[in-house]
Amino acid sequence: MRITQRAIAQTALQGLNRNLGDLGKLQEQLTSGKVVSRPSDSPTAVNRSLQIRKDQAATTQHARNISDAQSWMETTDTALTSMVAQVRRVRDLTVQAANDGGMTDAGRTAIAAEVSALRDSLLGLANENVDGRPVFGGATSGAKAYEADGTWVGVGSADGTGVVPIKRRISNDEQVRIDTTGLEAFGPPGGDLFTVVGRIAADVGAGVSVQGDLADLDVAIDRLLTAASTVGARAARIDNAAQVNTDRQLALTKQLAEVEDVDLPKTIMQLQFQQTGYQAALQATAQVIQPSLVDFLR
Repeated sequence: MRITQRAIAQTALQGLNRNLGDLGKLQEQLTSGKVVSRPSDSPTAVNRSLQIRKDQAATTQHARNISDAQSWMETTDTALTSMVAQVRRVRDLTVQAANDGGMTDAGRTAIAAEVSALRDSLLGLANENVDGRPVFGGATSGAKAYEADGTWVGVGSADGTGVVPIKRRISNDEQVRIDTTGLEAFGPPGGDLFTVVGRIAADVGAGVSVQGDLADLDVAIDRLLTAASTVGARAARIDNAAQVNTDRQLALTKQLAEVEDVDLPKTIMQLQFQQTGYQAALQATAQVIQPSLVDFLR
């Protein structure tokens, strides 16, 4: 096979281009900090990177859902805790009115006034909201769950069949309910907490026996405590999910770095080796293509 000067020059230039291309790739990696800049760099790595980024997007959305769920749970739990304390005060006043046969009209009036004020406070707590949505209103588009007279205006029915639970997805395979309707926490219309407390205030003011009201109030208290414990259990579940979500975000960030990020010391060393090789190739090529046309004619 005949080797011409042209073939030698072309081969040398091709080698230089390859070296220069490898050098440019290493410089690009150091500049961007990424091993993979385009699909052709590594189809497998790009596919893995896209999958991790998809998982990160889902995890970020789950984190937002968890944050929203925590807001609902905290608001609901705070409201129920305050209501339990106030209802217990109502019970103490009711017991006092039931057992003190010698109570004066002024005393009964004072108890009735306090119980009535506590009822108004309970209604206010029952209309607590998050971002304009009442936490005890169910899937309602309104701004409150109860009217001032204690009428239920949320979404649901007395037997619970019409309750539409509000849920948030907190992981790929898990959803959690974040709402507690007024029907579940305070009872159905006619036998709800506010009706019972209002009746106690009226009966105490009128000097009527409140023994029956006391039994109804105990039922309402038990229902309220059950709702509070249910909310607490959900809140604990959401808090656990928040920790799991945080751990998963960190794990995905580490996985993405392993796929995309450059190994800085290794890449710098490779760049130095490549620069040395390129300089050597330049020197060798300069020696190869030194002969001129005059040298060829000789």
